[in-house]
Amino acid sequence: MIAPLAARDIAAEPVVWDDPAVDWADYDLVVLRSPWDYMSRRDDFVAWAARVPRLVNPADVVRWNTDKRYLDELRAAGVPTVPTGWVLPGESWQPPADDGEYVVKPSISAGSQDTGRYDLTDPEHRDLAVAHVRRLGDAGRIAMIQPYLRAVDTAGETALLYLAGPQGLAFSHAIRKGPMLSGPDLGTEGLYKPEEISPRTATADQLAVAERTLAVVPGGTDRLLYARVDLIPGPDGTPVLVELELTEPSLFLGYADGAPERLAEAIHTHLTHAPA
Repeated sequence: MIAPLAARDIAAEPVVWDDPAVDWADYDLVVLRSPWDYMSRRDDFVAWAARVPRLVNPADVVRWNTDKRYLDELRAAGVPTVPTGWVLPGESWQPPADDGEYVVKPSISAGSQDTGRYDLTDPEHRDLAVAHVRRLGDAGRIAMIQPYLRAVDTAGETALLYLAGPQGLAFSHAIRKGPMLSGPDLGTEGLYKPEEISPRTATADQLAVAERTLAVVPGGTDRLLYARVDLIPGPDGTPVLVELELTEPSLFLGYADGAPERLAEAIHTHLTHAPA
């Protein structure tokens, strides 16, 4: 992004969000890109975001979007989402009796960290799933339980990327992400699980679900610099929302011609139209 921004006379530099030596008021704009270490101290991160004078996406969006319980709000607003149950710290949980495959992960997470896939027809997997939920609860984290959508093994996951334009958020490009969960959570080295990424052409159905999702973002989307809508085909083949990424998404700028320039132009728009 540094070169496309420089072509628009915008000087940019990478800065770490928790660097105590930084005076964020020195910057005309702060763009969240990859703060993938906030999950273990989300309260600190949200508090930091609230102190940054000019942040995109804005601090209230960061607070809302960094806890995946926002999925309940989107589902209540009519967005088709993956059915999700929640287990709070201190609550017990037993796997459902329908013997399907399920995903267990924390409600505050990124990069598929602390995420596992469990085949409940296997007694060992049932025990491991219970242990996973308990482990999250013991750490004071909320566990989320979702059915594993088998279509991801063939169709993959589709991420639709939106960038700010003259009329607000506009679709930029899409990518396909291959299946990532092969079994129980055994820990991940690094910040995220390895990903298999390729360009993809979004379908009309996928675009329609993405637009429905963005239409109900609290506070509207005119303030947003970017958004990523992650979809997987549901049991009947229609796309359902897996996640809405507004805080730290990979934007996959290298997979679409002109995407870096579109983001640079979006940043330029925020700089030139935001209040002083």
